[in-house]
Amino acid sequence: MNLVPWNPWREMSTLQNRINRFFDDSFLSPARFDDNLDMGSWYPTVDMYDNDDSIVIKAELPGVDKEDVSIDIEDRVLTLKGERNHENEVKEDNYYRKERSYGRFQRMFTLPTDVDPDKINAEFKDGLLKIEIPKPEERKPKAITIH
Repeated sequence: MNLVPWNPWREMSTLQNRINRFFDDSFLSPARFDDNLDMGSWYPTVDMYDNDDSIVIKAELPGVDKEDVSIDIEDRVLTLKGERNHENEVKEDNYYRKERSYGRFQRMFTLPTDVDPDKINAEFKDGLLKIEIPKPEERKPKAITIH
């Protein structure tokens, strides 16, 4: 067996990483900066990206029924609300580990442009909600012919 010299800086770095991860996971999660913090104890993960014709939002909603999800838009703010209901199949005393979260959620997204709410398309399949928000015609890039 070899002796390894003790390096206190290595342990300080590990401690700092653990403390940072604790605060990031508990208090400073990006989803928790939404306006209504009191809505629930979980937030669905969301991807939001821009393609040529629309802005796309994809939200993972495992265990959520389509009927329990609503999408509203006011001004340039899109609000996604819903609820994942608790399953009462197992008695509380029989759990070894309980990590899944339940309850209401609300996510709000500020859109970069004014959009027409009547043209928004939402599709829910296999626990994935996909929202396509068409860009207004005047905002699309246009090719200009040089004469």
